Amino acid sequence: MDYIHGVKIRDMLTGMAVEGFFILKEASPRTTTAGKPYLAGKLGDRDGMIDFVNWDYAGTVDASDAGHVVKVRGEVTDYRGSPQLAVTRIRRAKTADGWKVEDLVPTAPIDREAVMAEVRRLAESIGDADYRKISLAMLDERGEVFSRIPAAKSVHHGFVSGLLMHTANMLKTADFLAQLYADSVNRSLLLAGTLLHDFAKAEEFAFSELGLVTEYTPRGKLLGHLVMGADDVRKKAEELGIPEEKTVLLCHMILSHHGEPEFGAAVLPRCAEAELLYHIDLIDSRMEIYRESLEGVQPGTFSGKIFALDKDIYKHV
Repeated sequence: MDYIHGVKIRDMLTGMAVEGFFILKEASPRTTTAGKPYLAGKLGDRDGMIDFVNWDYAGTVDASDAGHVVKVRGEVTDYRGSPQLAVTRIRRAKTADGWKVEDLVPTAPIDREAVMAEVRRLAESIGDADYRKISLAMLDERGEVFSRIPAAKSVHHGFVSGLLMHTANMLKTADFLAQLYADSVNRSLLLAGTLLHDFAKAEEFAFSELGLVTEYTPRGKLLGHLVMGADDVRKKAEELGIPEEKTVLLCHMILSHHGEPEFGAAVLPRCAEAELLYHIDLIDSRMEIYRESLEGVQPGTFSGKIFALDKDIYKHV
């Protein structure tokens, strides 16, 4: 069989025999009803992701290899209306294989330095001296990591600098809404909470050599970024001499920004700024899911069912 080398996932068509390098996003060794081992999972490159199955599983990779580059050979098939790669060979890639990082790692479609400058400008514009002080102190300490890591493993903004893109979008929305609802909202608290709400994702996730999320850390699983983030803010506020009431409010913003306990919130939002932060976060995450999901959909058609939205979506002309 003649294999096509270097095909991007977005260009794969049913019937293609392909060979190339991909990021192993997920890998799950399983067993058929007949007791035969096989491997299922997801492969990714900088522009897309595809499910795969390896029926002749020889144990060359497993779940511990998630986030690493693999060399794959297989044929593109159709599985329940969606493309799937039927893999015949898969192994961890070697540096000597000659693969290129830039072909594999999805990166936020932003100018990282320019967006970081905008984030800092908004932090510096916080009117309350205490909220401004802690925001800038956290940026100074953690800004480099914050600017590079993904915001998630796969649901939304799961690419390099995804957290920066997500937070910058939210800050601009927060700035606008703080002015629109100025009678009810403290702009300084809203902007500080928005900036810091996901900072602890740097501790929640473990990252691959390529900078992508591979899994949750033990602390990430046991505590989560809301609890860790509030604790980080509490410690920094104590160090900076921030008044207790402001510290509590800022921690409340972080602990409640998922809105409901069923979505991971530690407490319900109980001030206007926390309520707004929850909705701002939800808006930007869902709009990014739409953006990513519609990229491969033809105008005038529906996507497949999107797990994060629990529905299919329509791409209009």
